Amino acid sequence: MSTQVQEHSVDCSNAARGVWLVKVPKYISERWQSAPGSVEVGRLKITKSPGQKPNVSFSLSEAVLAMEREPIPKEHRFVVSNVGGQTLGVFSQTQPSDRDAVVPEREALAIEGKVIQRAECRPLGDASYMQLKRDKIKRAAQPGRRLKTISDVVHIKPVANHQHNIDHQKRKKEVGKKMRDDKEKVLAMLFAAFEKHQFYNIKDLVRITMQPVTYLKEVLSEVCNYNMKSPHRNMYELKPEYRHYSEEKEEEEGDE
Repeated sequence: MSTQVQEHSVDCSNAARGVWLVKVPKYISERWQSAPGSVEVGRLKITKSPGQKPNVSFSLSEAVLAMEREPIPKEHRFVVSNVGGQTLGVFSQTQPSDRDAVVPEREALAIEGKVIQRAECRPLGDASYMQLKRDKIKRAAQPGRRLKTISDVVHIKPVANHQHNIDHQKRKKEVGKKMRDDKEKVLAMLFAAFEKHQFYNIKDLVRITMQPVTYLKEVLSEVCNYNMKSPHRNMYELKPEYRHYSEEKEEEEGDE
């Protein structure tokens, strides 16, 4: 049995070009994916001062901000970091426009450049970002079922309590109130707590959420960093992409 190997040529004309690898918030990537190809999505501004690192800021365009009703932050800043000795490249793949042609086109592969800088796009701690986080927490806290008043009388025959409900209530009494809640509900409680304070230990978070320690640590690992050094040793704080407070407040709490 013979195996056919399909060969592709790779365009390496831009292999030496330097590019940035940038991590953006989810709400930005969603707007970019739905934006038409001809729309300006934003503008980047790089300010250089002698003896200091460049200050990189990014502003979303008005066209992107007006795409949906939900407001999102306009102004952002770039936290720049080194590549860390890694060799990373960016490739592009262009699909053929007409696959049913007599002589079908091949997929075009190209190297767009080599990653020379990493950056993380973070929103400023302004009112629009705070409102975005509040709306997200409210949506997460909304129950999946709602009570609805009906005008017509409905006769319902009583149903015996199912065995799985009885078993659940029994287990709940045995372990107290520390039963696993829905993940979105736990996240809503955590975000609400971190609205008040920047740092918490695990005992306080267990008391606030009333969740089992093992389950709570799994949820915390997704949205929080665990400090191993003083002055906030053995305490949790939100990861940078989930924080909404300004840098001034962060520095003040860090000096306490």
